[in-house]
Amino acid sequence: MSKEQSEIPYGTLDLLILKTLDTIGSMHGYAIARRIEVSGDSRKLSQGSVYPALIGLQQEGWIATEWGISETNRKVKFYSLTKSGRKQLLVEVANWEKATALVARFLEAES
Repeated sequence: MSKEQSEIPYGTLDLLILKTLDTIGSMHGYAIARRIEVSGDSRKLSQGSVYPALIGLQQEGWIATEWGISETNRKVKFYSLTKSGRKQLLVEVANWEKATALVARFLEAES
């Protein structure tokens, strides 16, 4: 897989995780990663990027964890959005919209 197909844009993983949990509800880490992949354009997420992001979001208080049983009958940690996580999602979306608007202005500018 080429580099451009294998990576999600830098700085978007937290936003994607928060939005996934906001839309679908509580999920375990592997399911979050697979959901983001299905929603995207075949970009792969490694456990080496997803789980550190989940830990960081939990440390910020934006997601909460609870142990449960997966659909494959394994004990897994489920992640859910907190009240402060919902607020942070709004901040992340606003930041993303500002960043993409800036890039769009540059791309639309005449040489």
